[in-house]
Amino acid sequence: MMHADLIDQDDFRDRLQALGIPVPSGVSPEQACQQALCGLNKEQALALRRLVEELLSGSATLLPSVREAIARQLLPALAQQH
Repeated sequence: MMHADLIDQDDFRDRLQALGIPVPSGVSPEQACQQALCGLNKEQALALRRLVEELLSGSATLLPSVREAIARQLLPALAQQH
């Protein structure tokens, strides 16, 4: 039996927290993205950009709500900071 990696809202939150971005438990992916964008310094923005690239290009499957939140919130904001 094959097991696919699935990134849900909790996994996404955990990955943001690993970058030093405080995201409370129980928030939606949209709220997590909003929280991630608050007060980003240059290093965090770069780390967040790398995380987004990794999530979007990796073999793991993103839950649709996580993918949509990244596309709507993080991609446009990170593109402006580039």
